[in-house]
Amino acid sequence: MLFFITVYAAIQFSFLPADTIKTKAALGKKLFGEKILSKDSSISCASCHIPEFGFSDTVAFSKGVYGKLTKRNTPSVLNMKNRPYFFWDARAATLEQQALMPIANPDEMGLPIKEAVKRLTTNPFYKKTFLKIFGTAPNPQNLSEAFAAFEKTLETGESKFDLSVDDKVQLTEQEEKGRQLFISDKTHCFDCHRGEDFTNDDFKNIGLYDGYEPNDKGRFSITKDSSDLGKFKTPGLRNIAITAPYMHDGRFKTLEEVVEFYNSTTHFVANPINIDKDLAVPLRLSKQDKEALVSFLKTLTDKRYVR
Repeated sequence: MLFFITVYAAIQFSFLPADTIKTKAALGKKLFGEKILSKDSSISCASCHIPEFGFSDTVAFSKGVYGKLTKRNTPSVLNMKNRPYFFWDARAATLEQQALMPIANPDEMGLPIKEAVKRLTTNPFYKKTFLKIFGTAPNPQNLSEAFAAFEKTLETGESKFDLSVDDKVQLTEQEEKGRQLFISDKTHCFDCHRGEDFTNDDFKNIGLYDGYEPNDKGRFSITKDSSDLGKFKTPGLRNIAITAPYMHDGRFKTLEEVVEFYNSTTHFVANPINIDKDLAVPLRLSKQDKEALVSFLKTLTDKRYVR
């Protein structure tokens, strides 16, 4: 069992001393916890992207303004610096574009960007700080730049796995067995979860789409291409042990449930529409194999979250 420390939780984003706000990233950090950027001034970005849980939420669907629920599970914003697009359906091409969408989304923060800029401009602190950093008053462009600058600092690379690669620690026998399974032809996990952040940045229909309304159509909602029905962006796996629940709809509460999902073919038979054929094969993992795979996934948690 992993235990979480509240390194980030101790940081009150909205109350950073004014004299520390000297860069775009520092301003973005403060804005990340700024509740006046929501329609009723009740929530901030940090309300759903909770720092101590890897900047994700702990529920399937987050609560926006007036108790409205989001349509999809809140993903982590850690390790986003090198991603080519954002959100489960990749509707944003840059961090700057992504940053403003939750503010304006009526189910999330519910505040038109024009109004958000007005609130910042009429706030003496923000007006002065934006002028100091950008040389101009708040506007949509520099607001998005500040958010993106902060999010680009949220990179993690000191997990037990990383340290083992550098020969600074050694994986346990069970963790190493899980690693071998992860990269093996038996599981094919590495086919999609590859690279530095354990994602190929591709889209897959893994069997969650059944074709019935109001079932989420995923990437299709953006492209209107029938080949994208039920496809969602492959998430990175860094810090996965602290970002439950899982999948775009948060249906799985534990990593054990996720592994069992891929171990069974039941969902592929029930939901055959546009399924990824490479995944429609039972893994036939033993109980020990599944436990080892979960143990390996837990080694991907950055040391700042583990004690």
